[in-house]
Amino acid sequence: MHLDLISCDAAGTLPGLFEQRVQRTPEAPAYRQFDAASGAWRSLTWRETGARVERWRRALARENLAPGERVAILLHNSVEWVCFDQAALSLGLVVVPLYPSDSPDNIAYILADSGARLLLLGTQGRWETLATLCAGLDKVLCLRRPAAVTAGEIALECVEDWLARADQSAAISPHRADTHALATLVYTSGTSGQPKGVMLTHHNILWNAEAVLKAIPGYREDVYLSFLPLSHAFERTVGYYVPIMAGSCVAHARSLKELAEDLCVVRPSVLIAVPRIFEGVHAKVRQQLREKGPLARLLFGWTVAIGWRRFEAMQGRGRALSWWQRLAWPLLRRLVADRILARLGGRLRLAVSGGAPLYGEISRCFIGLGLPLVQGYGLSESSPVLAANRPEDNIPDSVGAALPGVEIRIGDDGELLARAPCVMRGYWSRPEATRAAIDPDGWLHTGDQARIAGGHVFICGRLKEILVTSSGEKVPPADLEMAIGQEPLFEQAMVVGEGRPHLAALLVLNRSEWEKLAASLGLKADQPGALAQPAAQAAVMRRIKAALRGFPRYARVRAVVLTLEPWSIENGLITPTLKLRRTQIEQRFHAEIEHLFASSLSV
Repeated sequence: MHLDLISCDAAGTLPGLFEQRVQRTPEAPAYRQFDAASGAWRSLTWRETGARVERWRRALARENLAPGERVAILLHNSVEWVCFDQAALSLGLVVVPLYPSDSPDNIAYILADSGARLLLLGTQGRWETLATLCAGLDKVLCLRRPAAVTAGEIALECVEDWLARADQSAAISPHRADTHALATLVYTSGTSGQPKGVMLTHHNILWNAEAVLKAIPGYREDVYLSFLPLSHAFERTVGYYVPIMAGSCVAHARSLKELAEDLCVVRPSVLIAVPRIFEGVHAKVRQQLREKGPLARLLFGWTVAIGWRRFEAMQGRGRALSWWQRLAWPLLRRLVADRILARLGGRLRLAVSGGAPLYGEISRCFIGLGLPLVQGYGLSESSPVLAANRPEDNIPDSVGAALPGVEIRIGDDGELLARAPCVMRGYWSRPEATRAAIDPDGWLHTGDQARIAGGHVFICGRLKEILVTSSGEKVPPADLEMAIGQEPLFEQAMVVGEGRPHLAALLVLNRSEWEKLAASLGLKADQPGALAQPAAQAAVMRRIKAALRGFPRYARVRAVVLTLEPWSIENGLITPTLKLRRTQIEQRFHAEIEHLFASSLSV
C-alpha cells in the first residue's frame, strides 16, 4: 500500500491540490463512472480528468465571472460535478452545491441568497420546476440537450455546445487564489428559519482533509464508492477531496436504487456512508434469518458474539478467544460473515459512518462480522470532521477522539465546543448568527450535548430541537409540527426520527373531526382499534402529505401513531407554557415508536 499524501501547505488551494495530484500520478486511476450508452463502467486517469477539467475551465472563463462570484451545481455525483467544481475553483469562483432532491422553493432561496450567477443542472425538466422561482441567474447549463434555448430572461445552454465553443479558446492561466479565500457556501438547514450558507475557505477544507488522513491513513490503492450527495459536506470532504489528497480512485454510484449492485461491481475498499445504509443491510439480514430458521439464526448469533469478543480483545478491552472460539472463527467467518459482507463488496478495509448517530446494536453486529467500521462526528461549520474513531482505538458507542489539531471541551449546559483551523469563516450575510455560533475566543458552539471520557467524545443529545435522520438530513421538527397543526383533524403533533431512516409523527386527533372522518370511512369512531385500521391510517397520511407539500422530500412524514388522549400539563406531556415535553412523550410512546420503525427498515 502506497502512502502519497499531498499536504495542506503543499496544495495551497483546492485546485492546487488537484493540479498536484495530476502531476504526481498522471496515469493512475482517478474516477470510474457508468456509461449508460454502452452499459459499461468507464475509467479515467488523473491525466484524462485533468484534460476534462481544462475544457470546463476554458468554457467557464468565457462567462467573464469575477473571482468571488458564486456558481451553483444541481447534479448527482459524477465526473461532471468534479469538473465543474475544479474549473470554478481554479478561476476563484465560489461553488454553491445544491441537493438534487431538495424542493424548488428551497433551491430558489439558496440561489437568491447566495447571489449565484450560473447554475449547472441535469435536464430541462429539472429547470422547468425552478424557472418561475429563479430570476437572478444569468445562465443555466444542462447536461442533457434542452429542447429550448431560453427560459424567460435566462439563457439555457447544453453543456456539450458550451464546451465545444470553448475548445478553440486560448489557454487560460488559473486564478491564484489565496489559501484563505472563500471556496464554497454549504447551506445547512439549522434549527429553524431559512437555510444558512456556511462559508468555508480553501484552507478550512484542505486542513480538515489532511487531519482526517493523519487520523486514518488513505492509500493510492484505495477505491471509494461515492453515493452520498456531494452537496453534503461529509461526502464532499471525505469522499472527494480526501481521495485526491491520498491519490485514491473514486467510483460514482448510479443511484441509491442501484447501490446494492454497484457495491458488488465496484467492490470498494473504503465506504463513506450514513447509518441508513448499515440499517438497511442489517434489516435485510434479520428478515432472511427469520425465513431460514433456527439453525441459521444460531450460526449468525455465534458469529457476531465470537467476532465481537475477538474485536474487544484486539482493542485491549477484553479476554482473548478461547481455544474453541479460535477454531470456530475462521469457519464461521467463511460460512456466515463473508457472505453478508459480500453485499458491501467483500473487500472493505474501512467503513466510515457519519452524518448521524449509528445505533449501538447495528454497529456491534457489523463489527462482530469482521467489518472495520468506525463512527465519526462533525458539522458543516467545521468542514466537517471534528472527531473520529480510529480502527486501532475504536469505541463504537462514541464518535471517537478529536482529529489531530482539533481542540474540544465541554462548555455550559454540557455543550460540545470545538476550535480548529477547519472552523468556518462564518455564515453568509448572517453576522449575528455567526457571532452566536463562534465566540470571541474562536470556539464553535456545536449545539450538541456531549461528555468526554478517555479522550473519546460521547454525544448525549441536542441543546436545540432538531432531528438528524440516519441519512444525515437535519430537520427542524417544530416547522413540520406547525404545518401539520393547520389541519383541523390534528389537535397536537410531535415529529420523531432522530437517527432513524425517515420521519414519523405522533398525533392527537381532534375528536369531533375524527368522528366525521371515521363515518366517511365506514368505521365506528369509538371502536377499539379503529385508529389502527388501514383505511384510517391511509386517510391520515393523505392529510399529512398535503400539509407538508412545501417541505423537502427528506422532511416528509412516512408513518404515524394516532391517539385521542390529549397531552396535558396534568399528564406531564406538556410544560406550563404549553411546550411539548419531547422526552416524556417519546418515553410514553416508546413501544409504538419502536414497532413503527422496526417494521419499516429495508435496504
